[in-house]
Amino acid sequence: MASQVTPEPTATVGGDAYRRPSGWAGWIVFAAVMMIIVGVLNAIHGLVAIFNDDWVVFGNTANLYLDITAWGWIHLVIGAAVAAAGFGVLTGNVLARTVAVLLAGASLIANFLYMPAYPVWALTIIAIDVFVIYALVVHGRDVAMD
Repeated sequence: MASQVTPEPTATVGGDAYRRPSGWAGWIVFAAVMMIIVGVLNAIHGLVAIFNDDWVVFGNTANLYLDITAWGWIHLVIGAAVAAAGFGVLTGNVLARTVAVLLAGASLIANFLYMPAYPVWALTIIAIDVFVIYALVVHGRDVAMD
């Protein structure tokens, strides 16, 4: 007597068939937490640049004296927005994920342009932004609650 395996019933939620999470839901939470941390660090970095606007940046050929107050404001605004979007991603809202991807992209571009001033900082944030964008775009639906 052969045993038959009956398929598990598929529940529907809002007209869509329920999909089991692929195991990436933890990575989405990680991405959201990284967005919060990077956003706060960028905001702090921006505040330091605003209040201490004359920084010495060491280049390959000589010391370069820069006034980077404008970059401080850019980092402060983008950092605060990225941190807020990170909290939104934790809710599982599709609009929050979309905004988070756009803000992570803006953060990536801003840090790319900021690379001559602080290359290690900029490359670190760029790498984190790339992982956040990948996780949200490819596996963001795993934590969708709407």
